Amino acid sequence: MARQYFGTDGIRGRVNAHPMTAETALRLAIAAARTFAPNGGREVVIGRDTRRSGEMIEAALIAGLTSMGLKPVLLGVVPTPNVALMTRETGAALGLMVSASHNKADDNGVKLFSPEGIKLTDETEEALESAMASAFEGDYPAPSTVSTPHSLTGATTLYLDRCLQAVGTDMDLSALKIVLDCAHGAAFEVGPAALRQLGANLTIIGDQPDGLNINAGVGSTATDLLKTTVVDTGADIGIAFDGDADRVVVVDETGEEVDGDQVMALIAGELHRAGKLTGGGMVATVMSNMGLAEYLKELDLTLARTKVGDRYVGEHMRQHGFNLGGEQSGHIILSDVSTTGDGLLAALQVLKTLSNSDRPASELLHVFDPAPQKLVNIRFNGSNPLDADTVKAALSDADDMLGKRGRMVVRKSGTEPLIRVMAEALEEDLMLRALAHVVSAVEAAA
Repeated sequence: MARQYFGTDGIRGRVNAHPMTAETALRLAIAAARTFAPNGGREVVIGRDTRRSGEMIEAALIAGLTSMGLKPVLLGVVPTPNVALMTRETGAALGLMVSASHNKADDNGVKLFSPEGIKLTDETEEALESAMASAFEGDYPAPSTVSTPHSLTGATTLYLDRCLQAVGTDMDLSALKIVLDCAHGAAFEVGPAALRQLGANLTIIGDQPDGLNINAGVGSTATDLLKTTVVDTGADIGIAFDGDADRVVVVDETGEEVDGDQVMALIAGELHRAGKLTGGGMVATVMSNMGLAEYLKELDLTLARTKVGDRYVGEHMRQHGFNLGGEQSGHIILSDVSTTGDGLLAALQVLKTLSNSDRPASELLHVFDPAPQKLVNIRFNGSNPLDADTVKAALSDADDMLGKRGRMVVRKSGTEPLIRVMAEALEEDLMLRALAHVVSAVEAAA
């Protein structure tokens, strides 16, 4: 069944255009009530980031949930992992985070969490899609069952405490100069609070949200200001969150952005040496560099791969006993504490290691030599180019060309009309030849 609403990570799109409308939020709330709590009476946790449209989407969700007898628990502006935490802590039927993550303010979305605080499976999303289509046609409960929302205080404090407990509340960051970029987003208060509590010498940017400036020239996808500020202030490290703080990007003391695979390798190594890494390795997506796998192999650890999306990483971790996983883009799951990508928690792990080391971030975070890798995004109109026989033939040629010395990952974006073509090989010339061959075929079919 072709999806009308759900993409790679919940529902996301331009505000007031399908699928991201108040009507969609209302349909989602009614369908979710019938799916997750058909008899009403249970709580649903709702958080949001700093976008102006967040309150509109939240209001539509509240209207749908209360009409069905469910009780919205409002957290206000909080990071996405805070919603996951409070969903499982309160025994709620569902958790909803109103956010479009790293997208600009014109977009918004809804991320959904099960009662266990984990993202929904494909099968559950498909069931919700079906229920949303007929949401306005079903029966509603009696008037006496209509509920009212209430705000929950202390949720951010609990989340902050859990993150600090994970790294040790006695951790001392007073020797570090840190630049923190909060993306004018959901962590604009809790991020600085955490680092100040640990004694950090802190410079903060991106902490003045106005509803329209989220991710605008700041945050994990716009790191130029962070890089400049790190160098200008002589900082030891820079940390950037995205709009809902489930993702982290690190900049070293020279102003260079650190690849997310290096961050995961650092954390994996530290957990392994401390005897705290479970599953015999870690989980990443097909986009992670071959160098990460080679580094883990040197430690007698494995790298399990999933398709793109931190929910697939989390699902594999739960099924196979891993407690570390993530994406190259900076979504890192430390499942001993959090059930979803957590930018603050991952940042604290990196800062703890840096504070205990006499090496600069540029050395500490160069854990392995990456294999040459390149990603090309190709925009298309109309039908999916990956269905074309010429593209399938080019992919087969590239696989033969690369053999065991490289790999090709080609996929359709879940949020935009893009084909993402990634090639990787132990030799750069080989990688570029294979990439050019496939890109040419996809462009011709686009």
